[in-house]
Amino acid sequence: MVVWTAEERAAIQSVFAKLDYESVGRESLTRCLVVYPWTQRYFGGFGDLSNAEAIMANPKVAAHGSVVLRGLEKALKNMDDIKNTYTTLSVLHSEKLQVDPGNFQLLGDCLTVVIASRMRSKFTPEIQAAWNKFLCVVVSALKRQYY
Repeated sequence: MVVWTAEERAAIQSVFAKLDYESVGRESLTRCLVVYPWTQRYFGGFGDLSNAEAIMANPKVAAHGSVVLRGLEKALKNMDDIKNTYTTLSVLHSEKLQVDPGNFQLLGDCLTVVIASRMRSKFTPEIQAAWNKFLCVVVSALKRQYY
């Protein structure tokens, strides 16, 4: 079980309070698909992913980016039981979608870059530490079914 301090909880909630799910989700997933092009193989039904501009303009990428952030919001609302909250998602990604579990961390890293670029100096080292802890717990929960 993960122990969260009041400061960590507040820091994570402060990040979420500043998120525009549509734009941050789109930009994060776009960054992941461009920087790590092998991740595109999981989005074959999304249409044109031939270059950064096409990916950024792709409405399915934008929609899925928002879905990812809403999924993270579930973790925020269930911080004391993220593992069980993500059981169904873990099964889906491992058994049906067969996503390489390393890609969860890659997308999390891209999300962190986008958040840091938007929050700038307000994304303090303390907030980043709490955010990284949160993402590590989420990634661990998503990888759970793989083991």
